[in-house]
Amino acid sequence: MEPWIAVVIAVATFVLGAGATVGIFFAIPSFRKKAAGKEADKIIKDAERQGQGIVAKSRLDAKEITLEAKRSADKLIADARVKASEVKGEAVAREQEIKRREQSLEAREKSLDSRKEALEARIEAYDRKTQELEEKISGIIEELEKVAGLSVKEAREEIMKRVEEKMAAEIAAYIKNREDEAEEEAEGKAKQLLAEATERYAQEFTVERTTAAIPLPSDDLKGRIIGREGRNIKVIESTLGVDLEVDDTPETISISCFNPIRREIARRTLLALVKDGRIQPSRIEELAAKYEKEVNEETFKAGEEAVRRLGLPRLPRDILSYLGKLKYRTSYGQNVLEHSVEVARLTGAMAAELGLDQTLAKRAGLLHDIGKAIDTEVEGSHVQLGADLARRCNEPEIVVNAIEAHHGDVEKRSIIAHLVVAADTLSAARPGVRNESIDTYVQRVAQLEEAARSFDGVQQAYAVSAGREVRVMVVPEKVSDSQATVLAQQIKDKIQAEVKYPGTVKVSVIREYRAVETAK
Repeated sequence: MEPWIAVVIAVATFVLGAGATVGIFFAIPSFRKKAAGKEADKIIKDAERQGQGIVAKSRLDAKEITLEAKRSADKLIADARVKASEVKGEAVAREQEIKRREQSLEAREKSLDSRKEALEARIEAYDRKTQELEEKISGIIEELEKVAGLSVKEAREEIMKRVEEKMAAEIAAYIKNREDEAEEEAEGKAKQLLAEATERYAQEFTVERTTAAIPLPSDDLKGRIIGREGRNIKVIESTLGVDLEVDDTPETISISCFNPIRREIARRTLLALVKDGRIQPSRIEELAAKYEKEVNEETFKAGEEAVRRLGLPRLPRDILSYLGKLKYRTSYGQNVLEHSVEVARLTGAMAAELGLDQTLAKRAGLLHDIGKAIDTEVEGSHVQLGADLARRCNEPEIVVNAIEAHHGDVEKRSIIAHLVVAADTLSAARPGVRNESIDTYVQRVAQLEEAARSFDGVQQAYAVSAGREVRVMVVPEKVSDSQATVLAQQIKDKIQAEVKYPGTVKVSVIREYRAVETAK
């Protein structure tokens, strides 16, 4: 139904309803019927006029609504047609692109097929040629074996032997030339560095043993030290952490302990007990506490004194305490604190000659063996224990690496680390600095000579200069001059791998050929 028709029906219904209502209203009271007739007619006419106006306006509004709806519909249809045209154009373009790609793929597929056929043909030809060549080579090898009287394996071994002999001579000559050049270039500088370094250190050390002897005024004191039922000696050993040896040695008792600090505290405590004469458990504990405090203070002062002697800035307190404990530690009879100071001076001197940080070099040399003050208390190598302590105390990484690398456990990452190793070797190898038992010395010399004699062509080997040099005599008919250089390097490598020795060992290979005739 059209909107304007609905409006007309509504107005008509309203008019009819209003007219009926008015008629009924005026019909009930008969005495007002005539008076209200005119008024009703007027209302009816007004209602008719209003209804006609409403109908006319409704028709106009309906037409406008209809026109607006038609314009909107036409616009939507036009937009849809434009979009459909665009979509169609895109679809046509895509279809053309797909066709073009299909054509390109077909062309490439045909090209690949042709290439595949060509490759297959070439492979077949290659296989045929390979088979023909193998047959020809086999025939040639058989002919050569018949002519030469050697198999392929024997011929290869012969060729490799000749090449090896030739290359060995060339390599030996090259190595000797390079060594001569290096020695000429480095000898002068090395002598200057060592001279400058060694003239700057002073040597003073005390040798401490793993045992300490306590003199007694008389043998009667041995019984008092032992005490009733061994009470006193048990208190001494448990309080001080040492072992007492009371034997038949007249007027002497011995203290045995691997920890040098505890051994020193026990030595002082026993000397005080012997001097005082009052040997009882309470007095033992009192003196042990007193001398433990005294030794700890002395070790700290010893660490400070070592730093002062080297002119270094103050080190952390923990490091100074452990550094001072090295005063009571020995290595092959060499006092470790004095050895550390000596290494620091040597390292600093070499660093100064090379233009490096002298203070840092001294610091690394001084602390390189600090782990030896800890390894009697904590399990582990002195290298790792010293490096861990340096890290905890925030020492520079160069110092930590020098500690870790001075026995070759890790790679040396600085020149200072190399200098510490060189200074450590110099300090340990200096004649007279270390004590060594005759059995150990004889065993080491025998190992050096045995390592040299194990090579073919060696006639005899002798360890000289207190085991610092090995002189090797070779058979001249078996070892040439060039091979002697290679042999010296091989002996050096074997000694480094199998023999333990302090300092350095020089290997000298001696080849002498004499032609002797007698005129008659």
